[in-house]
Amino acid sequence: MGNDIMLGGVYIVMAMMLVLSGLIVRRERPARLLTYTLAWVAIFGAGFILFTFRDNLDWVWQRIRSEVTGEPVRQGQEIRIPMAIDGHFWVDATINGHKVKFLIDSGATMTTIDSQTARLAGVEVNPSANQVVRTGNGLVRVSTARADELRVGTIARDDFAMHVTGNDNLHVLGMNFLSTLQRWGVEGRWLILIP
Repeated sequence: MGNDIMLGGVYIVMAMMLVLSGLIVRRERPARLLTYTLAWVAIFGAGFILFTFRDNLDWVWQRIRSEVTGEPVRQGQEIRIPMAIDGHFWVDATINGHKVKFLIDSGATMTTIDSQTARLAGVEVNPSANQVVRTGNGLVRVSTARADELRVGTIARDDFAMHVTGNDNLHVLGMNFLSTLQRWGVEGRWLILIP
């Protein structure tokens, strides 16, 4: 008999003895006795479940924190990004060490930032390479640029090509980033990124 099974058995026997001894000394009506019994079973059942999954509580805490703050959950190399209340996936990333909040958009060909963010992050913009691109919001004029580093969690890409637009607060992480990953996809309410 393994130690885990023996400890689990001892826990159950002790819990049953405690509940039964407490119920034996009481002289209550059967309905009230049943209510007490069910309450004690629920209390010890919850304790048993917590004891059983004690090694996974860190993972549960990460999931709860992620749901509240929107912060990604990391499991080894894998990054799990929760769906925001607006139905999109948002992630905090850094460009040359400058923090930027990106909308992850698999419909966008290129990662795009606004000109103010490019200036703050020290991204070198090629003003002579202006072009007009079609987006979900219509036509947008962009310049090409390269960041020394784009980092999403533990995933870093060096000498990363992107577009820069004059539109304020346009930060889109596009397919040119997603296609560098080994795998990415949506599972339920989570976007999974595997470098």
